[in-house]
Amino acid sequence: MAEKTSYRIASIPGDGIGLEVVKATIEVVNKLAQALGTFDIEFEHIPWGTDYYKQHGRYVSEDALDILRKFDAGLFGSVGHPDVPDHVSLWGLLLAIRGPLQLYANVRPVRTFPGTKSPLNTAAEGIDWMLVRENSEGEYCGQGGISHIDQPWETATEVAIFTRVGIERIMRFAFETARSRPRRHLTVVTKSNAMRYGMVLWDKIAEEVSRDFPDVTWDKMLVDAMTIRMVNKPESLDTIVGTNLHMDILSDLAAGLAGSIGVAPSANLDPTRKNPSIFEPVHGSAFDIMGKGLANPVATFWSAAEMLRWLGEKEAAKKLMECVEKVCRAGVLTADLGGTATTQGVVDAVKREIEHLKTN
Repeated sequence: MAEKTSYRIASIPGDGIGLEVVKATIEVVNKLAQALGTFDIEFEHIPWGTDYYKQHGRYVSEDALDILRKFDAGLFGSVGHPDVPDHVSLWGLLLAIRGPLQLYANVRPVRTFPGTKSPLNTAAEGIDWMLVRENSEGEYCGQGGISHIDQPWETATEVAIFTRVGIERIMRFAFETARSRPRRHLTVVTKSNAMRYGMVLWDKIAEEVSRDFPDVTWDKMLVDAMTIRMVNKPESLDTIVGTNLHMDILSDLAAGLAGSIGVAPSANLDPTRKNPSIFEPVHGSAFDIMGKGLANPVATFWSAAEMLRWLGEKEAAKKLMECVEKVCRAGVLTADLGGTATTQGVVDAVKREIEHLKTN
């Protein structure tokens, strides 16, 4: 018998419903590992988040990067708290990890999931897209400042930085992702008509990289026109790549068009694999439903499946998603999907499906 591979995962639930959906996912993944018997997985809790910030004056410990580098991957919940301005919490935790670890590819699979229905009458066959977001520079690079505070001439700058190395590596990743999918088609989102430096470089490098992928068809779309295309011609899209800001917005739109942000996963990847990648649901901390057992854990289940796939456990990832889809198809859904199930109700139903894997 082949020796089982063991994985150490950093569990960073963060804030709000992050604590509930990460706990739910650990239950399910541990059950899966036990049922399949093909790998071992250990989750180690890391208490970073707003409670940690209130105690220590910072969202993560000073040696946060060294701590994370000891793990094979991270499972993240959410960040954000009514008591703390959003820009403080986001830059204090998530962006403090993404940038220094160079998790430069944010990947969000979006499809019409069992239990959801696209609100678009133009999406008769549902939606199946792969969104790739540049995750380390662009509009979210943290460059800029504010001066003359509280004066009539108070001035703020937010500098978007685009580098050849940053653009080229995300374009190569996007073309490779498109190549791995049946349609082999990529749409490059831009705004080079108005942003005449950074986005012109973006377009130029997209053109250069495309020459190395003659088997991938591609087109280019201004971001404003892209919103219309996503609504009117969803079937014309497959893999999509864009800047940090543009894809932050378009990926939430995509999740809504597919049916629900409550099932939307994401992966913050270091494609070089020098650093551990971080996997997280898209939905945020949702303090209004915290502690009520209403949170939808499916986005975090799917994020965990993407984590298993990234680690090389493709069969385990496939079986996890099959179990989750069976549960959703059977109508065991939380309120955001029109159902009445609690978070734990969904967890228990998925664990029952996993139990059946032992006997099949």
